[in-house]
Amino acid sequence: MLFWEIVVGILGGIVGGMGMGGGTLTIPLLTIFLSFKQLQAQGINLIAFLPMSVVALFIHIKNHLVAFKETWLLALIGCVFSVGGALLANHISNDILKKLFAFFLIGLAIWQIVEMNRKH
Repeated sequence: MLFWEIVVGILGGIVGGMGMGGGTLTIPLLTIFLSFKQLQAQGINLIAFLPMSVVALFIHIKNHLVAFKETWLLALIGCVFSVGGALLANHISNDILKKLFAFFLIGLAIWQIVEMNRKH
């Protein structure tokens, strides 16, 4: 099992490094193929995201791509709602959480397709 967890970590890191969000791959792989519960997979994804986000932030700061003035409000709002989302997720059943994440991924895919078509 450890081998497949390493493979999922590598794939999630590659996808996350490309800017697509490693969780969109990591969470389904952990839940579907490695039988993790949805909440566990989301927690693992969040922990894995921490070092990736530090590296990405360092690179973006180095390339002068971070607008610090606008970032603080967004970060504060994101922190507040992430705590609220985590508390809410603890009170939702695993099956409902899986379905909500699936709808999120479907919505994200539709949005990406619409955006791609709009740019062409």
